[in-house]
Amino acid sequence: MDFPIKKFLSYYKPYLRVYLLVLTCALIASAATLAFPLLVRYITKNVLEGNSSIVLNEVYGIGGFMLLLAVIQNAGNYIVDYKGHEVGARMESDLRLELFSHIQKLSFQFFDKEKTGQLMSRITTDLLLLSELYHHGPEDYVKYLIRFMGAFFILLFINAPLTIAVFCFLPLLGGFLVLFNKILNKAYRTSKARMADVNAQVEDSLAGIRVVKSFGNEQVEIEKFNKENNRFLESRKRIYKAEAYLYNGVETFIQLITITVIVFGSAAIVHESLDLPDLITFLLYIGFMIEPIQRMTHMTTQFQEGITGFQRFMEIINVKPGIDNLPSSRKLHPVAGGIEFRNVSFRYEDHLDHVLENLSLQISPGEFVAFVGPSGAGKTTLCSLLPRFYDVSKGEVLLDTSDVRDIDLLSLRKSIGLVQQDVYLFSGTVMENIRYGNPEATDEEILAAARQAHAHEFIMDLPDGYHSEIGQRGVRLSGGQKQRLSIARVFLKNPPVIIFDEATSALDNESERIIKESLNKLAQGRTTLVIAHRLSTIQHAERIVVLTKDGIAEQGTHHSLLENNGIYASLYSTQFEWSR
Repeated sequence: MDFPIKKFLSYYKPYLRVYLLVLTCALIASAATLAFPLLVRYITKNVLEGNSSIVLNEVYGIGGFMLLLAVIQNAGNYIVDYKGHEVGARMESDLRLELFSHIQKLSFQFFDKEKTGQLMSRITTDLLLLSELYHHGPEDYVKYLIRFMGAFFILLFINAPLTIAVFCFLPLLGGFLVLFNKILNKAYRTSKARMADVNAQVEDSLAGIRVVKSFGNEQVEIEKFNKENNRFLESRKRIYKAEAYLYNGVETFIQLITITVIVFGSAAIVHESLDLPDLITFLLYIGFMIEPIQRMTHMTTQFQEGITGFQRFMEIINVKPGIDNLPSSRKLHPVAGGIEFRNVSFRYEDHLDHVLENLSLQISPGEFVAFVGPSGAGKTTLCSLLPRFYDVSKGEVLLDTSDVRDIDLLSLRKSIGLVQQDVYLFSGTVMENIRYGNPEATDEEILAAARQAHAHEFIMDLPDGYHSEIGQRGVRLSGGQKQRLSIARVFLKNPPVIIFDEATSALDNESERIIKESLNKLAQGRTTLVIAHRLSTIQHAERIVVLTKDGIAEQGTHHSLLENNGIYASLYSTQFEWSR
């Protein structure tokens, strides 16, 4: 991909004044550094040949001036180190916030393909390395360019032929650096991808640690991790091999330059075109020239890591949200809750078969509709189209006669409450997790929502009540308790449309009874869509829709479908026999 230099530089804009101060200080510190060898040359070449009393006075004066330069140099370097790093950290923070905010806007299709560990690597490691480039890049280039160019012109002044001889090596060195920069860039991109794979493997294994231990598969996970770890090791070995060639090649050029100066400088002294103080000064400034070359060589690693990090950052930033507001989108208020699926077809990818095809269904405001059918029939997919987790491939999904694609996304999703089988609770307290349903809710409103969800009693039995920590993903709670907290969140949200996605399929009978009471209370006065495997939970539904891979096979009340003796009756009979 072409490197977006304009975008890269745009992150300096909020901190331009501070960073210009940093660059100015870097320039002043470098200029002060360049002055020291000239003062040494003046002392060795002129002062020591004069009167001893005058010599001491001049040496003291020059010493005082050198001390002043040292103060200026160190003050400049302090500002460069402190303020430069601070600017780099602020830019890193801005980049991280932008990337995280952008990821939050991306659609489910993106997360269906991406691994959490890969994204975490881009948000953390990549941006940390990028911030080092943002801080050190321009500052070091200014600092070392000043030293290099200053040393070059001073060397020309001391002895032009010898300087030109030294500079004959530089085009060769430049070509060498360009070649290995390309090799390193490719190696670093591979290494970052491998590191992200390691992160993804760790995240996957730790997230499923209970499954790992229940099957006794710790060794399996170790082997999987070792495979990714070794792939990362191989990528690092390629980097180290390229770096070894690069650094040692540069050292070879530097040695050649030093040898050239000593040999030709000594010859110049013999021919009296150069004296000893000039040769000493020449060697000092050659050191000033060599230091930027050495530093820039080592900066190649930092530069490549930073550039690779920015390219990986831009790969995510350039992903357009698959689901977004249209320019003409509008807010819905108030929402009655009428829903229509009109000739809806949907597939997850263009090359895959349709999950739903030419399906039509109308649901009246306040109606309680249950969806049943075999796995893979599209029940969850159908209900995911209403809040626009995915967009239809063909047809329309309407809420109160408005196509959901014409409704403001936030307004649409605020109107829909979702209770899922796999409840996700955030690390934190009980109260913080319930408040997620409405961040502006008062403590009294949270307690009321918990009571409505039949959660208040078990919450009060916890060690710290509503302020009890529930652990990562609520691991300290039972399945029924987590489900009631998720229902309390929806009570607090108070939406006109509710979707229950197999909310009781994994619960014991007592928990199912409590959850069922909570769901029935929550459904009162709202349009309710229930996806159910346990048919006992939806017998009271106003309408039951039986979905198969061919679409809607039948619909009606529990009793009418049993009398019809079709698919529903068969499912009910099978489940009833199984429960016995």
